[in-house]
Formats: sequence, C-alpha cells, structure tokens
Amino acid sequence: MSSSESMSLNDLQELIQTMYSSKDEKRGVDGTFMWLMEEVGELAAALREGSKEELAKEFADVLAWLATIANVAGIDLEQAVIAKYGRGCPGCGEMVCACGIEEKP
Repeated sequence: MSSSESMSLNDLQELIQTMYSSKDEKRGVDGTFMWLMEEVGELAAALREGSKEELAKEFADVLAWLATIANVAGIDLEQAVIAKYGRGCPGCGEMVCACGIEEKP
C-alpha cells in the first residue's frame, strides 16, 4: 500500500486480522490490552520529545493495537465510531462540540 492510498477503520481491522489473528486470539483481550498500554506509554514519550516521524509511528502502533483488541473482542470499530460520533458530539449533540472545556463529552 502506498502512502497516497487511504485506509478505513474497517480496512485496518481486516489488515490486522490477516496479519496477527492467530497470535491475538491466543493472547486474548487482557494480554493484548497490556501491549496497547505499552504503546500508549511510548506515544506519551514521543509526544514529549520525539520527532514527527517517531510520533507518526507511535500513533500508528496505538491504532493498530486498538484494532487488535477490537478484533479479539468482536467489535467493528468503524460501526462503533459511526454509532457514537456520526451524528455529532455525544455530550451536546452538535457537530462542532459546544461542551465546556472542562467537560468530557
């Protein structure tokens, strides 16, 4: 896949499923969650002192591990995102969030 191609969340989940499903199913949700947390830690470090290239790689890793957990748990990420955010902010219902800065929508 070239850098000019696009990839949907569904495409990502299918790619991760093809590459890693046998390992992921053996590891289960709990084991996979620990890998996700490790990647979130690496992303946090890259946000503090990493280059743009390092940041991009860490964001990709976090997203890939999230897709992995979704696969193991039987969740379609694309449908989950559409259901929760497709009609606007889940807090205020607006397409441009009007919730207060201190609120978590």
